[in-house]
Amino acid sequence: MTARFAAIRVIAVLSVLLGVNYVAWRWLESVNWSAWWIAVPLVVAETYSLIDTFLFCLTMWRAKERPAPVSPPQGTVDVFITTYDEPIELVMTTARAARGIAYPHTTWILDDGARPELERAAREADIGYLTRSDDWTGKPRHAKAGNLNSALFETDGEFLLILDADQIPDPLILHRTLGYFADDPEVAVVQTPQWFVNVDEADPLGSQAPLFYGPIQQGKDGWNAAFFCGSNAVLRRDALMQLGIIGYVREVTDTAARALRTSETLIEKEMRSASDPELRRELFALHVAIGRGRRDLAGGAPVREVADAVLAAVHNASVILVAKDLAGIRADLAELGSLPIAHDAQLDAIVVDEVGLTALADSDLSPINALDAVRALLDALRLDRGDEAQPILPLATISVTEDMATAMQLHSLGWRSVYHHEILAKGLAPEDLRTMLTQRLRWAQGTLQVMLRDNPLAKRGLSIGQRLMYFATMWSYLSGFAAVVYLTAPVFYLVFGVLPVTAWSVDFFVRFLPYFLVNQVLFLVVAKGLRTWRGQQYSLALFPVWIRACWSAFANVVLHRPLTFAVTRKDGRDPRGVPWREIWPQLTAMVVLGIALVIGVTRVIIGTGDGTGTLVNTVWVLYDLVVLSVIIQAARYRGPARTLEEENHGSQN
Repeated sequence: MTARFAAIRVIAVLSVLLGVNYVAWRWLESVNWSAWWIAVPLVVAETYSLIDTFLFCLTMWRAKERPAPVSPPQGTVDVFITTYDEPIELVMTTARAARGIAYPHTTWILDDGARPELERAAREADIGYLTRSDDWTGKPRHAKAGNLNSALFETDGEFLLILDADQIPDPLILHRTLGYFADDPEVAVVQTPQWFVNVDEADPLGSQAPLFYGPIQQGKDGWNAAFFCGSNAVLRRDALMQLGIIGYVREVTDTAARALRTSETLIEKEMRSASDPELRRELFALHVAIGRGRRDLAGGAPVREVADAVLAAVHNASVILVAKDLAGIRADLAELGSLPIAHDAQLDAIVVDEVGLTALADSDLSPINALDAVRALLDALRLDRGDEAQPILPLATISVTEDMATAMQLHSLGWRSVYHHEILAKGLAPEDLRTMLTQRLRWAQGTLQVMLRDNPLAKRGLSIGQRLMYFATMWSYLSGFAAVVYLTAPVFYLVFGVLPVTAWSVDFFVRFLPYFLVNQVLFLVVAKGLRTWRGQQYSLALFPVWIRACWSAFANVVLHRPLTFAVTRKDGRDPRGVPWREIWPQLTAMVVLGIALVIGVTRVIIGTGDGTGTLVNTVWVLYDLVVLSVIIQAARYRGPARTLEEENHGSQN
């Protein structure tokens, strides 16, 4: 262990201990309960920040600076360049650079836009071209994940280098990364940094993310939790295919279990209401068959065998019931409504509507229609159609950010990942505030989708460290709610004199200041000269984006509302200009903070305000204003007009 990492551990322990000391004191002794409506939210926000500090310290506890791989590069490689509507010349610039990678490989353009002109350009450049307009769904779904999943079945390389349409690879990218797979046959992903050529030194849009593509990914790597970031990464095909097969089996098995449980409920209800002894006997036999099927399924029996056995029992019961129920057959067919098991339009996967299943189980059907419902539930699973069943999807499709979800699935199966800290591809960052906000919203929405659909804290197969590393990333996107409190609390004090703490006493300062200062020292030591201030600014300044992402992810996962998806534009600045509608909360906050500052100082001058409290909150407000000022810088930003063509030409020289 180097002296720097030893120092990081010491400072991390101090930071957590001082934080616990401060927050415990806040909860036990300093909450102003007479103003609970602001005092409690403030201490909750401080508790959130303490947990955030703990997760950051834990991330850095095992930070790993990897040596280069020992083994030489080996294995066949497909290079995938994903695109939807990016400018054709931009895509071709990336494709030609990928074709020039020194290690033997095959380059493919994966065009979800199915553009004939791009296909012609690819053929002329002797570059492979794939589209999925004629795939199993009839139209592209799952966004980038679906694009990659489709290409996996059209290619055969042992390894896949995945590049976004704007990422120019270094000719030696495969020489520098493939060796990890030979060094360790359990490695499934090797991720390299994302770095952008069209960002100047000021970087007001916070695009470079040196803290994430550096200390944080290195920290996660130490816990075997460095994750796939969607581009500039090499993946092992066998790992992805195993993931797809296991995921498919689990999904179908779980859905079959739900369908059988609902079927059993339907038949139980008919047994209770049936008066004919022969009818009750047949229903009882079917009930036994369904129960046996559920037990066999739980014991690991193939879904096809279980479904066939239950369907045979349904058929036998139908022969008797049809003879006894001809007069009422299908009389209440409308009761069935739409099936509660179907293919989701966004996920293209079997989706079970639990509310619909409950309603179906509670419905008052005739015996023959109850059997129709059981048969329809099993048919909806398409369990008896062999190769026509829903496709195996190797990359995760539970989120619009398929990268992290896929990595978490791979880790849960025991695969390993590597973070290689060397810039081996250069691309384009958003060039305007509107595009940046769209990008950050998509990242946050996707991450929170994963948290709601497949929370790492409860996921089987992950180690404790991996659970916490994934959760740390998800937790960070909840900061918008804490930010609102941090912006609001000083305003209430300066304007109305409402005190969220019992007093601005010596006890407060001797606990808060050491905690705050040690936290800042930790960032400085971890960053080791990196520019991390932009990241700290945006964690607070983008609070409306984070809150909006929380709501939209909740609405999508829990309320089943569609989630909008926007591709980050790669063709220059958005012509619509400054997105005033998206940044009005930050601008309003700045105005309110400024007014509160004037009022607070005035109250001290006229003798109605406390000097110490006003000083503390004045510093607080000034800090908030400095942080929020990045939004104004971003709105006015006009970055360097550097293109991928220039970067590619420069790298070749």
